[in-house]
Amino acid sequence: MRFGIIGTNWITDKLIDAGKEIKDFKLTAVYSRTEETAKKFAQKYGVDTIFTNLDKMAESDKIDGVYIASPNSFHSSQSILFLKNRKAVLCEKPATSNLKELEEVIKTAEENNTLYMEAMKIPFIPTYNVLKENLHKVGKIRKMVTGYCQHSSRYEDYKKGDVKNAFKPEFSNGALMDIGIYPLFLAVSLFGSPEKLYADGLILENGKGIDAQGIINMSYIDMDITVLFSKITNSYVPTEIMGEDGSLLIEHPSEMSELYFIDRKNNNKKTELTLPGQENSMYYELKHFIDLYNEGKTESPINNFHLMKKVMKIMDEARKKIGIIFPADKVK
Repeated sequence: MRFGIIGTNWITDKLIDAGKEIKDFKLTAVYSRTEETAKKFAQKYGVDTIFTNLDKMAESDKIDGVYIASPNSFHSSQSILFLKNRKAVLCEKPATSNLKELEEVIKTAEENNTLYMEAMKIPFIPTYNVLKENLHKVGKIRKMVTGYCQHSSRYEDYKKGDVKNAFKPEFSNGALMDIGIYPLFLAVSLFGSPEKLYADGLILENGKGIDAQGIINMSYIDMDITVLFSKITNSYVPTEIMGEDGSLLIEHPSEMSELYFIDRKNNNKKTELTLPGQENSMYYELKHFIDLYNEGKTESPINNFHLMKKVMKIMDEARKKIGIIFPADKVK
């Protein structure tokens, strides 16, 4: 599968690195707003074709699909452009700025019978399936506490008055959108949508900037889930799914790097359930996407449109309660 790349940052490097392990992956084109950046990135990977115009890239016969890793606020329009040109789209998370945009992208994908998937790697990592298979061991599930808190190097620049894109609301960024989506996705993929939702957070610039950190509490009929996220602190606490008979511990929800079962009924015996896997965890989502393309599929049966919309709807509601409004939310 011939890929074009939009976005020349570290996450793009990681995806290309994962692609080296997949025989059907081929990088054939690079896009950047500036020719110099595009050439530099293309030369690094031995690519001959570069674009500084997205319309020309979308119309090109040099690519079968595109990986979008641009700022969040561009995900919707760029996805729609390529889908209309019948190019498969693997878009970095979050898929769009809000649910309205996501519904428009999905509608475009369906109208053009073209493959579209959000690059959310969690459900494709082998240990994720082991987690699902072992949920019954904890008995009646009562509580889940999960989070992703990672101090951003750009926050140090922010404190000095140098506000990078990662801290600008016009790019639909923030702790929830950038990293909180991982633990939230994990929770919703396992347990669905809540009955009630509460959210709060710290908004920078006296409430006019992005959310630097926050919390979402979700209530279900007989359990509750707490989701923590931050770009200004680190956390070293694992995700825990607590049941009446024991707990499951997950190190780092976005990587599923370690999984343990603690058996309350057996003197709290701790058993590791982690499956060995690829060092580059993006391998699995990329391999799945390429397989879908080769099979002529237009939607992932795992990270499907219904699940994507459920997660985005919760993020919209959480942002509303926290008080985060993006320019993309105001577009009619």
